[in-house]
Amino acid sequence: MKPNILSTMLLTLFCAGSVSAQQPTKPKLVINIVISQMRADYLDRFASNFSSDGFRRFMNQGVYYAGAHYDYMQTNTAAGLATLTTGTNPSGHGVVSENWIDFTTGKQINLIADSKVTGLECDAGIGCYSPANLTVATLGDRLKEFDNQSKVISIAATPVSAIVGGGYSADTYWLDAGRGHWISSTYYFKQLPRWVSAYNAQNIFEQYMDRSWDPSKTETAYKNSERTVIDFTSEKQGFFSKPFFRKIGSLFKKEDYSFNAAALLYTPYGNTLTSQFAREAIIQEKLGRDDHTDLLTIVYDSPRLIGEQFGPRSIEVEDTYYKLDTELSMFADFLAAQFKNGEVIVVLTSDHGTSDTYKEDGRVPMGRFNVEQFKMIMNGFLSAQFEPANWIIAYHDRQLYLNRSIIYSYGFNLAEVQTRAATFALQFRGVSDALSSTSMQNGYFGGGVGQKMQNSFYPKRSGDIVINLMPGWIEEDSTKVSTSGSLYDYDTHVPLIFYGTSLPVKKVYRNVSMTDVVPTLARIMQITVPNAATGSVLTEVIPNQR
Repeated sequence: MKPNILSTMLLTLFCAGSVSAQQPTKPKLVINIVISQMRADYLDRFASNFSSDGFRRFMNQGVYYAGAHYDYMQTNTAAGLATLTTGTNPSGHGVVSENWIDFTTGKQINLIADSKVTGLECDAGIGCYSPANLTVATLGDRLKEFDNQSKVISIAATPVSAIVGGGYSADTYWLDAGRGHWISSTYYFKQLPRWVSAYNAQNIFEQYMDRSWDPSKTETAYKNSERTVIDFTSEKQGFFSKPFFRKIGSLFKKEDYSFNAAALLYTPYGNTLTSQFAREAIIQEKLGRDDHTDLLTIVYDSPRLIGEQFGPRSIEVEDTYYKLDTELSMFADFLAAQFKNGEVIVVLTSDHGTSDTYKEDGRVPMGRFNVEQFKMIMNGFLSAQFEPANWIIAYHDRQLYLNRSIIYSYGFNLAEVQTRAATFALQFRGVSDALSSTSMQNGYFGGGVGQKMQNSFYPKRSGDIVINLMPGWIEEDSTKVSTSGSLYDYDTHVPLIFYGTSLPVKKVYRNVSMTDVVPTLARIMQITVPNAATGSVLTEVIPNQR
């Protein structure tokens, strides 16, 4: 087939006909592609180096929202994915962090840990995960309720991403990074489907273990300039050849061979493994092959892991997106070959952005917040104010948990203790705002910082004190130079594109909330929204709809 003919066929298949397109017909397959930690500005910053068939295909042939934001502070992966799947903020879906403290027992609770289930085809103690601690239904759950013959599948390299992205009803898979195999738990299956076991038996990850991370372009073609592991020399030496992944592993102080497969996730090959398994799932599960709409969620975790290690101004991050551009191009071509016009709708987005790269000698104001020092000094303050004791139970994601058993046993007023602690927290370098749980439970913040902090607050799981750091500040972590978790634009502003032949072609500049994704997809799929959804239908995707 001549190249120009193939290009014409692909354009016909996926190009939206006009801005005035009518409500899309019910698709056979909806695919959510979530690129973890992708900032909205990457699309414009790297656009000139993207191919025409990857990111730019989605940008130029879909409904592209340039002003999509999360409306809360707790911009972490778990919270972002929960918002994308439920259509509400953390104050509604309850996923404020991967860990929190049970105020009744004082024990730490992990979002996905479940001692009642076991992992499938993995070492004992690994893979004991389920969605048991999720609190509300997802889009996939609603789809299964509407039509039990619909298939819902969630795929991600890390279990948190896969489980939160899928909800209660999805067939969910994540990577056993040590072995390089795709696994699940007994919550979802009695045993892994035969096709998954057969796929794992191929040990596909091994073909990437002897490869280095070669740049996609010449050094001068990159927008960024910082680099750590990418080598532009023609001949690879030392760790830039086979021992490359040993070097990646050493960054995390892990040298054993079992970590080598996990090290792939800190390279673009982690995205490749995810794409390959997603394509296999579409084929083996026959997604989109009947009149029962199917839903597939794919979370690319590697961009987040790479971004945390190297920072958004690194060549490593930039090159990751050029290689992901190629992955998306191949995936779109795959869909074009598998499905007819109008049968597939793709949503391309992210769970959150990230801060700029922390530099000790940087001119732009930034800093690292020392959590351990904060806990120690806060404990001393409360001991002096009330009674010498161990006042601090834990700190997670900018939330401080107080020892309520002490407060109640001594008969102290909870609100007073929280207020004094919040007021004192403002004295620490790097802290810009601090609110007590009592103030967020009893008050209403109609806008600004307070509203975004309140949108992140869930009384049963959020800490006694919630802090917001100053712009550019991140929590102290020797393994990370960049991270998310703030209410600033670099964390809340993400890409959002709806792509499919039945949809209009349009770039929208107005600000929209990420809670709107689920109601819009529910309307497209012709089902009711999940029970906690608070967002609205995006009328640019579905004209004349409210």
